[in-house]
Amino acid sequence: MAETPSFAFDPARFFDGGARGHGGALGIGYHAHGEDWAELTLPYDARLIGDVATGVIASGPILTLMDMATSVSIWLKLGSFRPQATLDLRVDYLRPATPGRTVIGRGECYRITRSIAFIRGVAHDGDAADPLAHVAGTYMFLDAPE
Repeated sequence: MAETPSFAFDPARFFDGGARGHGGALGIGYHAHGEDWAELTLPYDARLIGDVATGVIASGPILTLMDMATSVSIWLKLGSFRPQATLDLRVDYLRPATPGRTVIGRGECYRITRSIAFIRGVAHDGDAADPLAHVAGTYMFLDAPE
């Protein structure tokens, strides 16, 4: 029988004090979540522009958003935090983000094995039916399974 974690992972609380590190520097924040998915936001910021002529956000901050959203989805599916490393994160960019709009990244964890978590996700800037990017990947747990 699996042990119940001593605390449930709460992404709203996790981001409540403001994300730290790289995600915090980019302004990434909490939006919504479910049992195996999380949505995070990347507000438009002139510091993140990749092409000054168009005002489009660079691809790097969007990749970071999706890496964080999919990581959080794993902790939600597990019910607690577990250290992990991104093994593979494929990003298919479909179009540039619309200047001035917040990007929303939704990550979903659809399978967990003893040592690997499988994820997928989508980024959009207001219309999930018109995505900016799709992601798919795997994460490896860094601790030994119990």
